[in-house]
Amino acid sequence: MSAPVKSEPLGRARVPVPSGAPRTSPRRVRRRSAGPWLYLAPALVVLGGLLAYPIYQLGLISLFHYTQAQVSGGEPTSFQGLGNYRRLFADPQFWQVLSATVVFAAACVVSTLVVGCALAVLLTRVRALPRLALMLAALGAWATPAITGSTVWLFLFDPDFGPVNRVLGLGDHSWTYGRFSAFFLVLLEVVWCSFPFVMVTVYAGIRAVPSEVLEAAALDGASQWRIWRSVLAPMLRPILVVVTIQSVIWDFKVFTQIYVMTNGGGIAGQNLVLNVYAYQQAFASSQYSLGAAIGVVMLLILLAVTLVYLRLLRRQGEEL
Repeated sequence: MSAPVKSEPLGRARVPVPSGAPRTSPRRVRRRSAGPWLYLAPALVVLGGLLAYPIYQLGLISLFHYTQAQVSGGEPTSFQGLGNYRRLFADPQFWQVLSATVVFAAACVVSTLVVGCALAVLLTRVRALPRLALMLAALGAWATPAITGSTVWLFLFDPDFGPVNRVLGLGDHSWTYGRFSAFFLVLLEVVWCSFPFVMVTVYAGIRAVPSEVLEAAALDGASQWRIWRSVLAPMLRPILVVVTIQSVIWDFKVFTQIYVMTNGGGIAGQNLVLNVYAYQQAFASSQYSLGAAIGVVMLLILLAVTLVYLRLLRRQGEEL
């Protein structure tokens, strides 16, 4: 005869549980929950040592009047409290730079995702040799240092010697003179060095999708766009969330491309973003406390983005 069965609550449903089934003790549950943290502990210690002290110093400097005298060894004597933040938020240029940074980062993220996802789908349609060539070219762009890539793109769009103006018949048109054309040029370089990560990650996700699902959608008469929108995109949602959030973090703190390609922020600062603006305040104007305040604001913004990312991952885990 089988063991008697009794019902125990599990969430909202009542699941029959054999009376003789072994029960998990609370101590064992705590051990299991602590197990992942033990594996993560070495990495957390290293990251804490590398990040905790710099962040502490950044926040501390933002609370004092910190100039070149203090950098040379003097003690910060004037405690400002939140004065540097009030000064920063009262500056109209800060809000202009912040809005420009948000718009520019959003354009870079959307463009990178579109190019990366399109090329990932293309990789699944071409033969082995073109696929290998595209992968090698993309990884070459990804491995190129930012300053090298920025210099190459400046040469390509140079008004005197660049091949782009000759092909398009633009003469001596300067792409870095206008505000929007300069941002557009930097956007192209950022997308060029960022799309390989999205392409490779999404391609790996597509290859993990069962081929029967795609064949069934094709037999039902769905177009390639409909297959992507109704089949692939929902199945790749966790991967798309990861690449989107990481792209937001990377593109929001772009520095090298803007600084190199617009010569430090463009004419009269028309192409400033927050990272370059903080650099100008801290090192060009010797207002290190104000630059540190900008760094703290950027840190809080990126921390908020990260928390949204973690909440989305948790929600997806609950749905699964």
